[in-house]
Amino acid sequence: MKKRAGGWTGIVGAVMVGVVIVAALLAPVLSPYDPGFQARADRLQPPFSKGHLLGTDNLGRDILSRLIWGSRVSILVGLVGSVLGALVGVTLGLLAGYYQGWVDTILMRLGDIQLAFPFVLLAIAVMGALGPGLDNVILVAIISGWIKYARVVRSNVLTVREAEYVQAAKALGLSNGRIIARHIFPNVIAPAIIVATLETGRIIVMEASLTFLGLGVPPSIPSWG
Repeated sequence: MKKRAGGWTGIVGAVMVGVVIVAALLAPVLSPYDPGFQARADRLQPPFSKGHLLGTDNLGRDILSRLIWGSRVSILVGLVGSVLGALVGVTLGLLAGYYQGWVDTILMRLGDIQLAFPFVLLAIAVMGALGPGLDNVILVAIISGWIKYARVVRSNVLTVREAEYVQAAKALGLSNGRIIARHIFPNVIAPAIIVATLETGRIIVMEASLTFLGLGVPPSIPSWG
């Protein structure tokens, strides 16, 4: 049997993700300092300086400690934003693909309007209106990501809804809600899961970018931004 191409790439990627997750879970154990502790006498220390492997920032806070603790915030935002975006997008995609007509037209046109705006401008506009904060970063992730799930699910629903078992369920008089939940949703969820894995990484980068610009989580909370 031929070895699957790119197998080592997947292993390396899985190891890297595993290391980050373990670091996030064991942050209280692995972190050498409290992420908020300020040693003013040790401000702006370079990497590999005594007692600070990655140096310190302008307030004397240990960068390695903040990097480890920041992984918790970034992973939390990535997972929660991806899951909530999937819930919204998958639900709307199911409705658009199954009912079609004006429901499909309105939802897809709303998605087109959103995609017409550059993501950075959309994120800055939302954060500027609502203010910085972890909750608002997650809200931006949902707003920017739901259309990806909706389009993928909708395209699959358009195919599945014409299948014989779906037509048989309609002939038996099953309600639309039951048909969607039992016969359509299980057959269109797989592509949405793939989108979710990609969205998680995008949201982590988005959170770091917004925080770097001063529009994400407050400076007192350690984050990769």
